[in-house]
Amino acid sequence: MNIYVGNLSFSTSVEELEDLFSQFGEVESVRIIRDRQTGRSRGFGFVEMNSEDGANAIQSLNGKEFGGRKLVVNEAKQQEPRTERNFGYNNKRNYQKNY
Repeated sequence: MNIYVGNLSFSTSVEELEDLFSQFGEVESVRIIRDRQTGRSRGFGFVEMNSEDGANAIQSLNGKEFGGRKLVVNEAKQQEPRTERNFGYNNKRNYQKNY
């Protein structure tokens, strides 16, 4: 199960997040999403666990204070495949208008 963890403190480490979730079962992986330019945490991440342990972790940790902030914890949604429409522009249409 892929679990979204939001409203993380910018100083939260992968190890701290793994320790928090390991209370509910085996953690397969932990990722904290970082800004590409600055390398600073963007305040959210993802934790992989098996379904049963993940459901318990979501129920127990959603709204819990961690690092001075109330966590938002829920099952991660599948990301849409990227298309021109997702990027907010359409080069083909703009090209055809100009020529």
